[in-house]
Amino acid sequence: MEGLKAGGLQRRAAEKQLYEQFFYFIDQGARKHRLGEEDCASAYSDTIITVIEHVLGERFEGRSSLKTYTYQIFSNKCVDLVRKSSTNKNRVLHTQVLDPLVQLLPDRARTVVQQLMDKSDRKLLLQKLRELGDKCRELLLLFEDGYNDREIAGQMQYQSAEVVKTTRLRCLGKLREKILSTGR
Repeated sequence: MEGLKAGGLQRRAAEKQLYEQFFYFIDQGARKHRLGEEDCASAYSDTIITVIEHVLGERFEGRSSLKTYTYQIFSNKCVDLVRKSSTNKNRVLHTQVLDPLVQLLPDRARTVVQQLMDKSDRKLLLQKLRELGDKCRELLLLFEDGYNDREIAGQMQYQSAEVVKTTRLRCLGKLREKILSTGR
């Protein structure tokens, strides 16, 4: 913990050590909470960022071990993902009712309707992208243009590719929520 507070290269080394020290939480979380490995990895990255912030902000008082403290935060984030997933499933399923109906139309009409739906979806996506913050929008557009996390980290001055991945997943979550909140 002293390494985190030291700053500079010592802090980076301490952050990396902390990240690697409890990396096995990802597999445990995937099994225990029945989440995908990517979701657990995202929750774990968020957890490590939170723990670092708590250590630096002196919110971690040391009443429990760092491992216990970290695992509790990670577990809470996994539970949040499970809740969010089960809440959003009904919304997502509701939006897909129209597709089977489109399949019943004659070919020419189906093509026209599908083009209208695609155009409408694209307009909605662009509108919701504009509602995101500048950083989120820029990051998502760079990723869409084919840049990988390491390249984006260099271009947007993030600390690492892992931070870019965590931020990207968080931005995608915000975008998904904005789109789902429109009732589509």
